[in-house]
Amino acid sequence: MRTNAFAEIRLDVPGWVDGFVRAGPRRYRTAEDRVRLAIDLSHLGMEHGGGPFGAAVFERRSGRLVAPGVNWVVGGGCSLWHAEIVAVALAQKVVGHYDLGAAGAGDYELASSTEPCAMCLGAIPWSGLRSLLCGARGADALRVGFDEGAKPAGWVRAFKARGLAVQRDICRAEAVTVLREYRDRGGVIYSARKG
Repeated sequence: MRTNAFAEIRLDVPGWVDGFVRAGPRRYRTAEDRVRLAIDLSHLGMEHGGGPFGAAVFERRSGRLVAPGVNWVVGGGCSLWHAEIVAVALAQKVVGHYDLGAAGAGDYELASSTEPCAMCLGAIPWSGLRSLLCGARGADALRVGFDEGAKPAGWVRAFKARGLAVQRDICRAEAVTVLREYRDRGGVIYSARKG
């Protein structure tokens, strides 16, 4: 019997994620392949009771998938479980280090179905990632009702100044389709109170 209720925080990634990832290719060669995987995760996440956001961490040069991430805010009951945070946390466990940019750790890239919200925007540079690929824009998420938080207008420049490359609008129309489908189905807009 546990005596300390605060000793552990645990994220149980939905079981379908492992099966989906194992059925896919081992390497995702292009930026489009990587963002498409994030979009597929966002769509399947929505189908399985999660939010309409997906992400994945890759070895940048080889295209090897390191860790997938799905939005599990509602399903996991935690406002922190955004797809980007889940992917980064899992990648850090796989790599065995909290700093994905540490010497000898590798060169890692995050692909996200939608640009990061304010929380994820803060976490990405701290994770040690070297590159970010985005599908839909934050404005697209806002249009369906999600609150992106207080994001600085110059975040892309700031990332680049830190040595973190950013590519946007990769497969944007496909990513926006998932967001709209989620809204049209009556999906929970869990950030609608605007903080």
